[in-house]
Amino acid sequence: MFNLEEIVKQIEDYKKRITNISDSLGVPKLITKLGELEKLTLNEDFWSNAEESSKVLSNITDIKKKLSSYNSAKDHIETISDMLELVMHEKDEEFENEIYASIKDLEKEIDSLEISTLLSDKYDENNAILTIHPGAGGTEAQDWAEMLYRMYTRWANNNNFKLEELDYLDGEEAGLKSVSFLVSGKYAYGYLKGEHGVHRLVRISPFDSGGRRHTSFASVEVLPELKDDNSVQINPEDIKMDVYRASGAGGQHVNKTSSAVRLTHIPTGIVVSSQTQRSQFQNKDNAMKMLKAKLLALKEQNNKETVNDLKGIQLDIAWGSQIRSYIFCPYTLVKDHRTNFEVGDVQSVMDGNLNGFIFAYLKYLNENRNNEKNI
Repeated sequence: MFNLEEIVKQIEDYKKRITNISDSLGVPKLITKLGELEKLTLNEDFWSNAEESSKVLSNITDIKKKLSSYNSAKDHIETISDMLELVMHEKDEEFENEIYASIKDLEKEIDSLEISTLLSDKYDENNAILTIHPGAGGTEAQDWAEMLYRMYTRWANNNNFKLEELDYLDGEEAGLKSVSFLVSGKYAYGYLKGEHGVHRLVRISPFDSGGRRHTSFASVEVLPELKDDNSVQINPEDIKMDVYRASGAGGQHVNKTSSAVRLTHIPTGIVVSSQTQRSQFQNKDNAMKMLKAKLLALKEQNNKETVNDLKGIQLDIAWGSQIRSYIFCPYTLVKDHRTNFEVGDVQSVMDGNLNGFIFAYLKYLNENRNNEKNI
């Protein structure tokens, strides 16, 4: 049955959402910036610097894409509003069905636009560096850490991101003691930043001969990969470098050369390592990427001007600090404790179906920011 009152309310809600999107995007500023960038392309020496011209053209493309998506959604709302005006005066079942179909398409369009709008923080476009550490609990926790690594690997593959392992330390019996990996692709950090925190597992442990239920924890650290960023200056004298023979399954060069690199940042005590590359120089480069990312996160968290003012932090991988719970027994449920978003199909989530959680967190962030503005 065609519920005109309900549809009118939906359209009013969409109008509010498109207004919020316009505010978040800063549409007037984007239009002005687009005009300025397009003027630059008319300069005679525009193509003399290939790198700079490429950046300008990339910015133009991004802005046009944002404005096009915004205008399309806005026009879609106006079209449905006009259709509703006609339905109010003349009942037409075929027309009503067309409105229903248009509203479903509009919902998807606005959802997608909101998500792309939410990815507007300084480092959201960057690649992401993730590190997973098991909590206390030995083999059970180490196996949980490896399950999470598999989950993010599947997510990256499903969403056309590239995943590169930077460092991997095997567990004693199963699982892993730690793993660091790079997820490459536009907005990788923006999508994955909400995964930062402690993840809790409840299941019947396959390592318990008594078949008892166990609770395990693992921490996931998510940092942006920095490219040409001068916000973190590291004094070479503050870094201690150790080289050692790589260890782990599958590496042909394992235990043959001292290619693995461990960097210690003396002022903060932060330690990073990389051993998955064949070359010591490649491993050092990877380790430096991780160190810079960690120092930037610490610098911004402590609101410090220089790296020398920083002190290391310790994350408690235990009860009370989890952001998400994965329950396999006595029922199946994955629940994010920040957004209350939940999914009953645990296996689907472990196979990389994380977008529901990712989008819910981005919306949660945006709502909190809007609430802070209104206070």
